[in-house]
Amino acid sequence: MKSDPPLALGSFDSASEEWLKSLTGGEREEAVGRLHQLLVCAARREIHRRSTGVRVTGPELDDLAFQAAGDALVSVLAKLQQFRGESRFTTWAYKFVMFEVSTKLARHFWRRSDMPSQPVDWGRLADRFGIQPDEQSEGRDLLEALVRALDETLTDRQRQVFVAIVVNGVPLDALLEEMGGTRGAIYKMLFDARRKLRSALVDGGYLTPEHEGT
Repeated sequence: MKSDPPLALGSFDSASEEWLKSLTGGEREEAVGRLHQLLVCAARREIHRRSTGVRVTGPELDDLAFQAAGDALVSVLAKLQQFRGESRFTTWAYKFVMFEVSTKLARHFWRRSDMPSQPVDWGRLADRFGIQPDEQSEGRDLLEALVRALDETLTDRQRQVFVAIVVNGVPLDALLEEMGGTRGAIYKMLFDARRKLRSALVDGGYLTPEHEGT
């Protein structure tokens, strides 16, 4: 099996050079410890940023951060030879921890027994859709129209994406873990679902035409 060529030390920025020398030289153990600390801090920040839908705090945050940092560290050390200096070494290493955070947050969400089984609160749908009628009777009519439009105008996948993200607040990473596909595909389904729903509400007289493109 052909091995990777040795790192071309001397061709990177000074900070990256120092990291590479430390991780491949006599100071490796100390450097690995420092890198792990940096990755843990990065994982904490990323978990805090991404977990707005289902807030992760305390021991859960610590556990996920250490898991993500540990797995990212293993990947970084295994792929040191692939570092090409297109960014700083720490920036390159952070990409590994971002990937691990995404994966672990998604799995964490679906493991929480109370999350997937939560019933859809259709009473929040009108507000989440950005429409707030003045009259209670209008609100009931609008809600019925929205639910009917969900059933009649959306595909199964569009309905699943819309209800998960807009109604139930499922994090995008968790939905990707459950459904597969790409972020672009999910965004496209959500965009198409909103467009179809607004068009149906305009046709039914619940929205004026100028709202159709909002």
